[in-house]
Amino acid sequence: MVSALLDGRALTASELALAAQIRPQTASTHLAKLTEAGLLSVVRSGRHRHFRLASPTVVDMIDRIVAVALAKRPRYRPLSRQARALSAARICYDHLAGRLSVDLTDSFVARKYVVLDDEAAEITTAGARFFTAFRIELPTLRSTRRHSCRLCLDWTERRPHIAGALGAALTKRYFDLGWMERMRRSHAVIVTRLGRRGFQETFGIDAPEPGDRMKR
Repeated sequence: MVSALLDGRALTASELALAAQIRPQTASTHLAKLTEAGLLSVVRSGRHRHFRLASPTVVDMIDRIVAVALAKRPRYRPLSRQARALSAARICYDHLAGRLSVDLTDSFVARKYVVLDDEAAEITTAGARFFTAFRIELPTLRSTRRHSCRLCLDWTERRPHIAGALGAALTKRYFDLGWMERMRRSHAVIVTRLGRRGFQETFGIDAPEPGDRMKR
């Protein structure tokens, strides 16, 4: 159920029970415990209750747990189509993750738009010009409490990608441009034909189709 909430959406107990393939009564019991522990928050809409991850800190914790769990995973074990789609491109709370996001981060570094540090990144003068031209509101980013250009360790690639306010703003822009679409009942995303062209022309990235391996 927690994994189903990693894309930042708020879901009902019934939807989370379906995702976990358990009975609604069982889901409700676990959701109550997760909420009491501060991992989930409840969003009320009339009579309906929706659950979501409580904060970006919870998302970071879950990502790190998954990264540790996958560290011992045999390399030769074949991945399912769903797992390949998540590895290629997915939404992590509010920003893009997966191989596509890691490759975009590499492109930002190569083009000197950002300079990476241990857990954060600094937007350069060239980066500020580019992101502004790309319709990213940099002054708004600086006014938020979150790190505007935070790094997140990608649990499938085991390398960092851009998160924080900049990662969220870029992801929203990709959706607004029609470069990506959400997959039903998954936090994997589909890169559209328009998006494949846009990522290639703008960043020199060969974006994947659902389940594809990324081209280097």
